[in-house]
Amino acid sequence: MKKSIFCVALVAAMFLAIPANAQFKFGPKVGMNISTLSLGGDLSKTFKSENITSFTGGLMAEFMVPVIGVGLDASVMYTRKGSTLKEVTTGASKNQHTDYVEIPINLKYKFSLPVVGSVLAPFVYAGPSFGFKVGDNFEDQYKDKSFETAINVGIGVELFNHLQIAGQYGWGLGKTMELLNTALNGKSRAWTITAAYLF
Repeated sequence: MKKSIFCVALVAAMFLAIPANAQFKFGPKVGMNISTLSLGGDLSKTFKSENITSFTGGLMAEFMVPVIGVGLDASVMYTRKGSTLKEVTTGASKNQHTDYVEIPINLKYKFSLPVVGSVLAPFVYAGPSFGFKVGDNFEDQYKDKSFETAINVGIGVELFNHLQIAGQYGWGLGKTMELLNTALNGKSRAWTITAAYLF
């Protein structure tokens, strides 16, 4: 509950700091991610983590300050992350995943390209992401966390003032899952490609 209140307060504080003349856009956002777990613990040498490909989708809002090209974007996304955990000695493997309602909040900078006008606008962004677990397929011996904090960095391009295509890398700051009292643990890592259409 405290983490949820903190996230809501952070979003509200960041949006209240935006000037009144900021440009506001809102729309759907969908994409795919390639995620894995960075393994640690005493048993990390006996397991191998391989990528899985999954999906993400939700809604995005953007606030940009005119002229200077600086602003914020925030999204509410349904996201699946995980990994294929493979035991090195036996070769046995299983796809493990966790489903989140994820709230990324990014500081964004759009480059001004007067040559092409409003047709093309590259941008870069970075910020934290807060994930709340809503489901998983982890076996009983694994303990996965109900909340995840990550940092995202990305680049993208806006086309015709509406369509935004972006790619980002995100890494979890805490352990996503643990096995046998931290004998094996994993932190999430994910590449994500998204497309958003903002009105």
